[in-house]
Amino acid sequence: MIRVFDGLRYNTETAKCVFCYSNGAYFTDFRYRAKDLYCTKNGAWFIHHTGGAMSDMAVTVGNGSAGSEDIEAVSADDAYGFLEAHSADDDAQIAIDNYFADRVVDA
Repeated sequence: MIRVFDGLRYNTETAKCVFCYSNGAYFTDFRYRAKDLYCTKNGAWFIHHTGGAMSDMAVTVGNGSAGSEDIEAVSADDAYGFLEAHSADDDAQIAIDNYFADRVVDA
């Protein structure tokens, strides 16, 4: 997926996926919800949102609803906050160590 915000192109095909969050439902489940954090080669951050017809990503189609996807540009602080919020996940810990090691110290 590609989106342009303020003259900056965010592309899921060319950026690196740093961390994937899912609510655990199957992709075909209407309640499915995922948020994938990406970093571009120029250091810009974004979240690729996907969700089913009964998630907060639902869109109206005719008389019903369907799932959708979108891209949200986020700051480095927001990217770090997203990873920290999911830091119980080993993959989030790895991403923090790889991208934000300077923000974390041992207690």
